Amino acid sequence: MEEIVRVFGLDWKLLIIQAVNFGVLLLALWYFLYKPIITMLDARREKIEAGVKSAEASQERLKEIEGERDGVLKKATLSAEELLSASKDRAQEQASRIVGDANSRADSILEGANKRADEAKEQALRESKEEIGRAAILAAEKILKEKQS
Repeated sequence: MEEIVRVFGLDWKLLIIQAVNFGVLLLALWYFLYKPIITMLDARREKIEAGVKSAEASQERLKEIEGERDGVLKKATLSAEELLSASKDRAQEQASRIVGDANSRADSILEGANKRADEAKEQALRESKEEIGRAAILAAEKILKEKQS
């Protein structure tokens, strides 16, 4: 073994010093580099996890909002349909009332026209009777005048 140490030129003192130096360097690197990097990586991982959780929560909230939107749209559609139906019903009622009013006005106008026609007929009959009566009196006078002459 001594031959190997001599052939390779190994010095135990230098080897121990090199091992101690390597240990010190390892401790310094671990303390000044490894720990801060691990701390930084842990902080990044926590931020990423928080971001993922936030994204998942946002996704859930989006689904809730879409559900609420669908509900509101359904309610609005139903309300619009009800309003439309009520408006149609009111329009039909008004149309029926207007038609009824027009029919009653037409009936009253027809009644008034019939009354005026009846009155005109009665007046024409009275006037005719009066004319006939006058004509009869004139004819009787004429006949009497002819008999006297």
